[in-house]
Amino acid sequence: MKIKLWIMMVCSLLGCAPEQTRRPQLPIVDLTYQEDRSECADRTPLRKALFGDLHVHTSFSFDAGAYGNVLTPSDAYSFARGNAVGLPPLDDEGRGTRMVRIATPLDFIAVTDHGDLLGEVSLCTSPGSPVYDTPRCAAYRDPEGGGAFGFGVLMAALDPARDPALCGEDGQRCLDAAAVRWRRMQEAAEQAYARSKSCSLTTFVGYEYTNTRAVSNLHRNVIFRNKNVPDLPVTYYEAKRPVDLWRGLNRACTPGDNCDVLVLPHNSNLSNGNLFIPTYPNASSPEEEAELASLRASMEPVVEMFQHKGDSECRNGFPNTPDDPLCTFEKLRVPGDTICPDDQPGGGGMRLTGCVHKLDFIRNVFLEGLKEEQRIGVNPYRLGMIGSTDTHNGTPGNVSGPDFPGHVGVTDDTSLERLGSGNITHDGVINNPGGLAGVWAFENSRDAIFDAIRRRETFATSGVRVSPRFFGGWSYPEALCDDPDRLAHGYADGVPMGGILSGAREGQSPIFMVSAALEQAERTFGLEQIQVIKGWLTKDGQAGLKIYTVAGSGALDGVETANTCEPLDGGQPSLCSVWQDPDFDPSARAFYYVRVLERPSCRWSTLECLKLSESERPDACQDPSSHERVRQRAWTSPIWYRPDPLP
Repeated sequence: MKIKLWIMMVCSLLGCAPEQTRRPQLPIVDLTYQEDRSECADRTPLRKALFGDLHVHTSFSFDAGAYGNVLTPSDAYSFARGNAVGLPPLDDEGRGTRMVRIATPLDFIAVTDHGDLLGEVSLCTSPGSPVYDTPRCAAYRDPEGGGAFGFGVLMAALDPARDPALCGEDGQRCLDAAAVRWRRMQEAAEQAYARSKSCSLTTFVGYEYTNTRAVSNLHRNVIFRNKNVPDLPVTYYEAKRPVDLWRGLNRACTPGDNCDVLVLPHNSNLSNGNLFIPTYPNASSPEEEAELASLRASMEPVVEMFQHKGDSECRNGFPNTPDDPLCTFEKLRVPGDTICPDDQPGGGGMRLTGCVHKLDFIRNVFLEGLKEEQRIGVNPYRLGMIGSTDTHNGTPGNVSGPDFPGHVGVTDDTSLERLGSGNITHDGVINNPGGLAGVWAFENSRDAIFDAIRRRETFATSGVRVSPRFFGGWSYPEALCDDPDRLAHGYADGVPMGGILSGAREGQSPIFMVSAALEQAERTFGLEQIQVIKGWLTKDGQAGLKIYTVAGSGALDGVETANTCEPLDGGQPSLCSVWQDPDFDPSARAFYYVRVLERPSCRWSTLECLKLSESERPDACQDPSSHERVRQRAWTSPIWYRPDPLP
């Protein structure tokens, strides 16, 4: 007994305590500022959850301006801080008449007005400009003239060219006007950025690249690390293919100028397969294909897979793909739509036409990435996940279902319009309030958030503020959830979401710690369950997919009835589990990501219907396909497993 006590005393002094009780070393705060600023007072090596919106349009965008939006980038940043703004319809003095605000301010935001047509919109909306009175500009300003469609269709051309009637034969008039707007966008971001120790709001300079080739969505948001940006956005006019965008940005944004940039693809659900089908323009060998795949992976580390135009995680009905009952969440396309051939993308997806491709959905894209990695040695689709709103009202983070005022100006400014079938540019009741981008960062600063996105330590939510953690390793103990140092163990003994796991030994299978917590204000319905979604590719090319419920339980009700939407008691404010893969094949490449589910709650459209008298309710209020209830959710970036030779 004395010997045992002596050993324990020596071990406590020398740090040789048993593995399950040792204190792990905290991660190093590996953060170098690329700009002049104060260090945040609230900084943690274990990283904190920050919520933001990286897809926001104001009146500077050709479509938002046509919808009656008069808010500027400065107004959008003010809204993100919690201040009220006015939405259309406008009063006689041109001010919004519907005042809205968010209950909880955002941590970070990028205004991403369309870089394409930036100058054209400015010229057409600035009295006294050389082209203000032209028929084209008059049609754009006419509320009944379909200005958004009239300009937007230009971005569907295979070889877009600026309109000489607006821009002059050389296009310079529009480029000069765009440069003025671009500087205003930069100035607004700089003025709103909190450089003090308070770190209350982080703003990024950004824009949207609007490639709508063949009426399919190939759009990307472009986000810059700091105030050092190119003189003008690289747009569809200059970059006809995504690879031209990546290369153009690399030329325009160089490390020598302290410029850094990321590209965020979004809305693959509207792309007819075009956004993510593997293409390697002008590559003539696997080595050249691998070079392009590496370029893509470095430029596009994350994907916006949820926003007000729907969910891009998964969809049922593809051949040789198991159905998932939770893949019906916030879909824009009806179940019976035509399926594209695997090797042939379609067109028309921006207007919900044409075929639906399996690579419109990120779960299948992850599998495609494993196939490409096995074929050429590089995974072009090692994508983290984020959400955002894509608001065209200049209202970032406005995701509250009970108070949803729409996101598309006068196009959905009433209950009946929001619950309707939409029009040529808007989809009505099948839209939703949008999502949020989540990051795990050392602090709320540009460099910390930008680094988190680059290392893919990100997550997406459908609008709720739920914070998921996800770690993978080979030696996590079963009782890790009860350890007060579990996060430090997560980093010290494995990799977080976005990371790559390797080094399997014979007889081992990976162990994951998964957890999720709701913010206090979000706990009305509570959490229902946490799932791990696993996809894999064997050496002989056989792909598989399996879903595991690892915490909580399924099929919990959340509301009394859809007639009252009153919440029931129950649900959990947080969940945690340590889970080991029971079906692990060390020779098969794999990905794992987490899906966190709330208990069912009434969809925004159901809440909207309840505000109306029975005689006022449109057909959507009786249409079961519009989904009376939803399970709000969050998704983590994957952890990828790469096999290596076993000893």
